[in-house]
Amino acid sequence: MVQRCFWLAATAVLLAACSPQPYKQTNKVYTRQAKQLASVVRQQPDVIRVDSVAATSWWAGTVNFNLRKPNYVIIHHTAQQSCAQTLRTFTLERTQVSAHYVICEDGTIHHMLNDYLRAWHGGVSRWGSLTDINSASIGIELDNDGYEPFGDRQIRSLLVLLDTLKHRYNVPASNFIGHGDIAPRRKNDPSAKFPWQLLAEKGFGIWYGDTTSIQVPDYFSTVQGLRLVGYDTRDTTVAIQAFKRHFTPADSLSAPGSLGESGRKILYSILQQQP
Repeated sequence: MVQRCFWLAATAVLLAACSPQPYKQTNKVYTRQAKQLASVVRQQPDVIRVDSVAATSWWAGTVNFNLRKPNYVIIHHTAQQSCAQTLRTFTLERTQVSAHYVICEDGTIHHMLNDYLRAWHGGVSRWGSLTDINSASIGIELDNDGYEPFGDRQIRSLLVLLDTLKHRYNVPASNFIGHGDIAPRRKNDPSAKFPWQLLAEKGFGIWYGDTTSIQVPDYFSTVQGLRLVGYDTRDTTVAIQAFKRHFTPADSLSAPGSLGESGRKILYSILQQQP
């Protein structure tokens, strides 16, 4: 009996995997929830009642509006074992996590959520004074366990997607950042193997040039510099590690909590490029 149940369960999984629409049921949930949100958008704005002030009997709806658009792109690695596992994770309600895009190792791009809707990818995070990252950003997950290099096909697809998003929403170059940048105390993705320099050369992020001739002023504060870039410096050690993982990955595992002179020059150079 146990063997028969196991066989039936395995068969069901195999049939679902081979189905031309393996996420047919969860796609129905997506459509239902999208319709519910659309009904909220269509509602007439509430009347705010104030004591001693007469409420109007009519409504003046402005004709000048459009959809709010994302202004940041946050890049993650999935820390899972396959693209299929990630897609399943993002279609289970109990996980309470999602992203707008998932890019598989072979370069396949899965657009899982309308860009104007709020995905749950940033968690407790901060960048500059922005504390609700999810409401202002698009989340992109790269199928990668956090230890392996990112393949050429995957990065090529990422660059195409980033170019599309940058031009569609006019995202500033400095606003392409990583999950580990906005949540340094909790996250390290994408890992130190991620090619941030390549992205910056294509216009997605900022980088630095030759820093040998840079003179860092004596009064320059590393903590203040990190804060001005955007990092949460309440824990300076993890903020420095996040900066090193992004800008000096080869040095990211050495001297925790310290940038050193070369790192200070890089930080100072990055600050000069801030908008």
